[in-house]
This record gives sequence, structure tokens and C-alpha cells, in this order.
Amino acid sequence: MAVDNTHEGRPRMEVSRSDEADRSDVAGRSGEPRMSSARKRRIALCSVLAIVALALILPMGSYSLHWLGVEAHAQESTGAADAASNPRSNYWRAVTDGVSGYSSVSGPGANILIERGGNNWQALRNGPVTRILPWIIVGMAVVLLLFHLIFGKQKLARAPTGAKIKRWGGFDRLVHWVTAVSFIALAVTGLSMLIGRAVLIPILGKAGFALWAQASITIHNVVGPVFSLGIALMIVLWIWHNFPAKGDLTWLKQGGGMFSRDGNHGEHPPAGRMNAGEKIWFWLVAVFGVLVCLTGFVLVAPIYGLEMPLLEGIRPEMRGASILHAVLGIGWTAIALGHIYIGTAGTEGALEGMSTGYVSEEWAMQHHDRWHAEMVEKGEVIPAGSVDPAQSERHSEGQGTIGGPAAAG
Repeated sequence: MAVDNTHEGRPRMEVSRSDEADRSDVAGRSGEPRMSSARKRRIALCSVLAIVALALILPMGSYSLHWLGVEAHAQESTGAADAASNPRSNYWRAVTDGVSGYSSVSGPGANILIERGGNNWQALRNGPVTRILPWIIVGMAVVLLLFHLIFGKQKLARAPTGAKIKRWGGFDRLVHWVTAVSFIALAVTGLSMLIGRAVLIPILGKAGFALWAQASITIHNVVGPVFSLGIALMIVLWIWHNFPAKGDLTWLKQGGGMFSRDGNHGEHPPAGRMNAGEKIWFWLVAVFGVLVCLTGFVLVAPIYGLEMPLLEGIRPEMRGASILHAVLGIGWTAIALGHIYIGTAGTEGALEGMSTGYVSEEWAMQHHDRWHAEMVEKGEVIPAGSVDPAQSERHSEGQGTIGGPAAAG
């Protein structure tokens, strides 16, 4: 831009062609005057305030509808008792509470879709029953091992001379061993079903455990009735020998003469045909056996379509029977380890009585002195070298173990 001072003595501004071109170009592109920075800031601030206001006001719309007396469609009243409830919520609430409905499937409890008690049962079974109680068996095994290491085997104070006394008949031994083998099979398969998932899968793998689990269920259900029959026969055959008698309390106070490190475990307390320890074991077998068999029957009855008398439903009873069955089975297995130890590795000559039916006279004198005196008086002591079960049946006359008090020899 140049200044011309020659025209009438006044300065005159001249615009160059380049300046004029720039102005025309800006005007041509925008079509309107340029917006100032202050105006832009005011617009941005108003926009932010409007967004915040809408974010606060819109959620309050439902409350304004309520204030105006207009209820939302999703919360329309479905009844005078529960004006703001959801019918679907009420339906599933009733289902989880165990309210029965209609089902085309027949059977006890078939019209109940969900039983809340099943969750409580699962928590109890998979909790204390599975994770804690089996350790009782391990603890018993450790105690017996320590006892054997400290006190050793209970030996006979006198060397056997060969004289024998018949203690068990052939049928008694058959019942004992059938029941014992059945008990072991049931204990192994029962524990496999209870804790096998945690213990056996790492060893057998999932496929191997699946096969064993199915086999365990079959074995358990088949052997169970055989075991139940054995328990019933044991009670009938041996109850006559296991009533409390004089001297039982003394035997218990002295611990059966088992706690001594001299190899003979001290002087043995007096005992009849059955000592106090054997009597306790018998009554444990009788009580636990009946309860385990009854609870087992409750569990397998629906499998075979059997109706349970005096029971209106079946699911609650099966849950209770399952827990009681497992608890009794675990406790019984732990106690049975003690019985097995005393009858085998813990006492010299004890296994001979149940395996052959005969015990040495020295064993009878040491462990059952009163019974030994009765057998001597009856002439039931068989001299050395003459014990032949096929030829000495006369020695068992008057000592039969089947029946009532006449068999109490």
C-alpha cells in the first residue's frame, strides 16, 4: 500500500491489487464475517452445561411421572395384595421355595421343579462330610501304627502245647467272613464314591475314575443286600454271648491288659466267652449295621421302584439317609480298623479262632480264663494231636453257637 501526497495537498491511501485480492478471496470462501474467540468459548461452555443438566434431569423423569400420578407400564398393578410385583419373579420365587405344580412325569416329588434342600444337602456332603470326616480313618490308622510300634504284638505268656478248644462253628465262620468281605467291599466302593473325585482322579485320570465310579455304584448296590443279611445273622447268632456280665467293667478299667511293653501286655483281666471289648464291638456292629442297612435301603429303593412305608415324600428322606449313611460308614470303618488289628497283627492266636474254628488252650486261658474253666469242666479241651474237624464234632456238642443261652459255652 502506497501513500500519495500530491493530490490537493492531502494524503491518500492506495490499496494494492494484492490486498484487494486477499480480501475478496476471504469473503468468497466464508460468505460471512469471521467468529470471534470469545464467542466460541461461550458456546462451548453452554454446551457442556446443557449436557450436564440433561444427564441429571432425564433420570428423574420416572419420578416426575409418579408425582404426576402416572405409573410406568412395567410396574402396573397385578393384584390388590402386591401392587408393584413382577409375575415372573413371583413364579420363580415359588419354584425355589418348593411349591409343587403339575408334571406329566409320575413319581414322588416329580411335580416339584426345584428343591432348596438339595443345595443345603450338597453343601453339607461336599463340605464337612467329604473333607473332614474321612480323616478319622487316617487318624485311626496312625494311632494303631503308633500303638504297635510302642507296645508291639500281644504274645502268649505260655508256649502252645497243641491242646485246642473249639470256639466257632463252621456256619459262624461263614457268616463272619462273608460279612467281613462284604464290609471291605462296601467301605472301598463307598469311599470311592464319596472322595474319589479328589483322591482317585489324579491317579486314574478322569476316564479311569469314571469307569471305577460306575463299577463302585454297581458293586455297592449288589453287595449291600448280602451284607445286610450277614448283619442280621450275626445279631441272631451271637447276641446271647454279648449281654453285659460281671467283670466287664473291671476288664475295661484295666484296658484288657493291652497297655504294657513286656510283650505280654501285663496280666490279663478275667473274661468269659466274650470280653467287654468284644461285646462293645458286637453292639456297635448291631446298631451301626442296622442303621447303615436301613439308610442304604432308603437310597436304593427308588432305583428298584420300591415304595417306602410311612414316608410321604422321598427326596428329603434320601438326603437325610445319604448323610447318615456316610457318617456311620466312615465312623464304622475307622473302628473296624481297630477290630481288624486286634484280631490279626495285634494278638497272637486270635486269627486262628476265626479261620479254623479252634483256639489253643493257652490262648483261652490268657484271654478268656472263665470260659476256659467252663470248657475244662465240660471236658471240651481237645488234647494235642487229635484236632480233626471231621472227627471231633462230638466236642462241639453242648457248645453250639446257634441259638440261645445253651450256646453260651
